[in-house]
Amino acid sequence: MTVTASPTGLRSEAPAPHPTHEVTNQAPPRTGLDEYGTNLPLAEAVRTFGAAWHEPELHEIGGLVGSTRFQTDAELAHTSPPVLRTHDRYGNRVDEVDFHPAYHEIIGAAVRHGAHTAAWADPKPGAAVARAASFMLFAQVEPGHACPMSMSHAVVPVLQRDPEVGQDWLPGLLSRSYDPRLIAPAGKSGLTFGMGMTEKQGGSDVRANTTRAVPVASDPDGRAHLLTGHKWFFSAPQSDAFLVLAQAEAGLTCFLVPRVLADGTRNTVRIQRLKNKLGNKSNASSEVEFDSTWAVRVGEPGRGVPTIIEMVNHTRLDCVLGTTAGMRQSVSEAIWHAEHRRAFGARLVDQPAMTAVLADLALETEAATWTSLRLAQAYESGSGESEAMFRRLATAVAKYWICKRGPHHAYEALECLGGNGYTEDWPLARRYREQPVMAVWEGSGNVIALDVLRGIARTPQSLDAFWVELETTAGASAVLDAHVRRVRRELAEDLRDPVAAQTRARATVEAMALALQSSLMLRHAPAPMAEAFVAARLGEDRGHQYGILPRGTDAAAIVERHFGGH
Repeated sequence: MTVTASPTGLRSEAPAPHPTHEVTNQAPPRTGLDEYGTNLPLAEAVRTFGAAWHEPELHEIGGLVGSTRFQTDAELAHTSPPVLRTHDRYGNRVDEVDFHPAYHEIIGAAVRHGAHTAAWADPKPGAAVARAASFMLFAQVEPGHACPMSMSHAVVPVLQRDPEVGQDWLPGLLSRSYDPRLIAPAGKSGLTFGMGMTEKQGGSDVRANTTRAVPVASDPDGRAHLLTGHKWFFSAPQSDAFLVLAQAEAGLTCFLVPRVLADGTRNTVRIQRLKNKLGNKSNASSEVEFDSTWAVRVGEPGRGVPTIIEMVNHTRLDCVLGTTAGMRQSVSEAIWHAEHRRAFGARLVDQPAMTAVLADLALETEAATWTSLRLAQAYESGSGESEAMFRRLATAVAKYWICKRGPHHAYEALECLGGNGYTEDWPLARRYREQPVMAVWEGSGNVIALDVLRGIARTPQSLDAFWVELETTAGASAVLDAHVRRVRRELAEDLRDPVAAQTRARATVEAMALALQSSLMLRHAPAPMAEAFVAARLGEDRGHQYGILPRGTDAAAIVERHFGGH
């Protein structure tokens, strides 16, 4: 109590200021962890699929992305998103995108660790799995930079198939040096790529594109063209070059558009605006206009879609990897909170209803992890025709289902944090806004489901390879065996009726995805995890929300598996 003098001269007593309230029952920051060492399913999958040799670097990456510094940079990259500068102060058109320094720190670290193209630079056994795990660790904490990393990875096989063009670009792509300068590519220590397929009048229907390509008469090889038109979604416009589609004399053709020409002048890539997206804030997505923009043809004339589809398939794989990485962040934050928060006289993690939710989120994450790394294995260099057939179908199947599960998974994890989870001060609000982009990018739900049907029709061997994969666990689970028999029977019936096949496309692909995930869990995950997943997703008592587990499930053990390394 303090004594003060009043205006009347009378002495009065004023209350002393209260001390700041004490903060209790809040989880400490989830930092200072090795995000690889604490992720047991990821580590087991890395070893199972042939990339154990990469573990020392994965532990290094895990410590980096788990650090306070990296997490602070991730937050800054999103709260200070990229800004477009169309002109300089003199009125010259520059079309530059400015990023917060934190973004450059993050993408620079990812490049140094080969999260973009390491599998192509050194294609030894396990390289694709190793690169996938590295990519997932970075995307777990900061997903926005994963877009240019994915496209830089995915463009390599396209350029390898056209060495006349690729010889100028592949050395920079395979470099582990990040060089964001906007200069001629020959003067840079490292390169990144973007892509642009969709236009405002067509969207996923790229054959409706109107961008025109006119040959440059002075080019004796007929490779150089001038493009006039636009792209409605032009990813990572700060990149050094882009693969785009345009209508040429022979039909829709694939072209490489450099950002800066060989003589150092800037190509005519006019950035109209940056997209105001729901999430993915640290990543610049744009609308651009071409006006006699110089480009060089990649692949055969009139074969634009078959040429660029290889890039699309690899980016679809990365959508699966990125969604799975997001699931890992979500469940880790939810379990961390529940381990440290008390309510009604006990820790949240020990409350049976909460334990069931956390366990179910963990099951979803583990199934996605095994699926992701198995797919990556199918992309290993020299993996053979059977693996090529398997990945052709399985990538689309997994992309549809896992990316669809991502937003609901993020929401349920967010809810585990209560009001804290709904605020932007915790990472799960950002993750909840982030997850839908993987479901939309490179083919939304209907596009992917119909692609599965088209893939089966065009290459029936891909469906055979898918069934062969499932046969590895035939007899291991009566529930899964019955599910696979039903899927095969119903799919065969639907394929005889195109309308029925399209109407049921989503149901078919969902059933195929769950069969694949169940088979992988039975093959590789601990038996209690695998049995719980199969029963929870395929059994008679399966529910429609997270937290509905079969009777007798040891939910606490499942949660401990996903937290035990902390």
